[in-house]
Amino acid sequence: MNLSKAVFSVSALTMLSRISGLVREQIGAHYFGASAMMDAFNIAFRIPNLLRRLFAEGAFSQAFVPLLAATRARDGDQATRELVDAVASILAWTLLLVCAAGVIAAPVLVWMLASGFAPHTNDAAVLMTRWMFPYIGFMSLVALGAGVLNTYKKFAIPAFTPVLLNICMITAACLGAPWFKTMGIEPIYAMTAGVMLGGLLQLGVQIYALSQLGMTPHLNLSPSGIKTAWADAGVRRVATLMLPALLGVSVAHISAIINLQIASHLQAGSISWMGYAERFMEFPTALLGVALGVVLTPRLVAAKASGDTAEYSAMIDWGLRLVVLLAVPCTVALLLFAKPLVATLYHYGVFSNHDVTQVTTPLMGYAVGLIGLIAIKILAPGFYASQDMKTPVKIAIAVLIISQLLNIVLVPLFAHAGLALSIGLGALINALWLLIGLIRRGSYQPVAGWGKYFAQVFFASCLLAAFLWWANQVVDWTALRSDILMRIVLLAGVIIASVAIYFIAVMGTGLKVKALIKRQ
Repeated sequence: MNLSKAVFSVSALTMLSRISGLVREQIGAHYFGASAMMDAFNIAFRIPNLLRRLFAEGAFSQAFVPLLAATRARDGDQATRELVDAVASILAWTLLLVCAAGVIAAPVLVWMLASGFAPHTNDAAVLMTRWMFPYIGFMSLVALGAGVLNTYKKFAIPAFTPVLLNICMITAACLGAPWFKTMGIEPIYAMTAGVMLGGLLQLGVQIYALSQLGMTPHLNLSPSGIKTAWADAGVRRVATLMLPALLGVSVAHISAIINLQIASHLQAGSISWMGYAERFMEFPTALLGVALGVVLTPRLVAAKASGDTAEYSAMIDWGLRLVVLLAVPCTVALLLFAKPLVATLYHYGVFSNHDVTQVTTPLMGYAVGLIGLIAIKILAPGFYASQDMKTPVKIAIAVLIISQLLNIVLVPLFAHAGLALSIGLGALINALWLLIGLIRRGSYQPVAGWGKYFAQVFFASCLLAAFLWWANQVVDWTALRSDILMRIVLLAGVIIASVAIYFIAVMGTGLKVKALIKRQ
């Protein structure tokens, strides 16, 4: 029961983070649209964000958190404090050096991600990168704090802190940007201030929460202190574990970097259009994929450890059935109803009809791979439970190459939407490859009835598609720009009707949805 409460709490706070992030994107679209300056900000913000996901929340967390939990279970709280102190001391010095290097090397970093920028756009991106680069330092320390808090089963604070960043950026856009404009300063620079304030607040909240546990790190930054910390076996173990983790995490981000580079050579606004479309995809991937991954991974590990191959296979089968049940209608909705969604959420202020169209097309490209993106969250843990980290990484590298080959064909045809489509197709290939691998090694044996199951979902999805096509035809969603309330009410009505149509149809075929979802 405690575990289920924790999962619900984290899921609810994650949902709050996603909603506040969407509001942040709406405000950004209202005030800045998809301009060259918005492209410059997106690149400048992505540089520390990529490093955060690569190092702080990626390789560092994967190496640090399991070791921290093992140390506490084996050696107690005092040894845990000593490990946290040692790791924090090394991390603090490393971050100082990395941030200094990042500020100096900002022109090179911007060129690596967006060499196609015009000189004015490039200069703005470099300036904002220099101001925001310390954000990676704040977030690395936040990742350390989150690891400690999660080890002590304090899940709420780490899940909530991203909301603070979104609040700061929303405030910066609404209040800071107009004030900057009156001062004769480029308004987009207010967003830079919002990012930095958000990073400081997140770190401050983590420090307060750690102090309540008596786990605030004690930094010893003297040469002798650093030497002592580096001699700590736990620190060396974290450093050793980070290397393979870094390889696995980096593959997806390399693909993102290449795509940003390509987008910078396309029409001004392409990076922003793709960013707005990505925000939509975070909802189904986070709420379906991440939630299922959190629930399934420990059960897969337990089943594998106990030698219960039947339960191990059954859990994967259950997860995949849920993916099909929930991701297929989401895919249909994003493909057939993308424009009304984009118009309702973004079509305000300086965000034009042209911008609506330019965000709709990459959203549809991403939607093609939604099932794959979510299924990966089920299939990859199937390998991790067997302590097979190499196979998913090898597949990811191969898919990276395939995606870039697809870009050669798709980008000339569809511009920035081609980049999104290559990502979507790559996700489908990745998921299929993982699935075939699990079946071939005998880890997963599909339960009988998949043919009928596909037919049931297909029938309900066809009815849903017909309704969404009709709803898209009878309303001119961009023409309702001035009547915000009407557009929101109509969209809410369509969403409610869509959910009802789909689930009534799928249950009408005899599929017991409630029993499937509640599988113990």
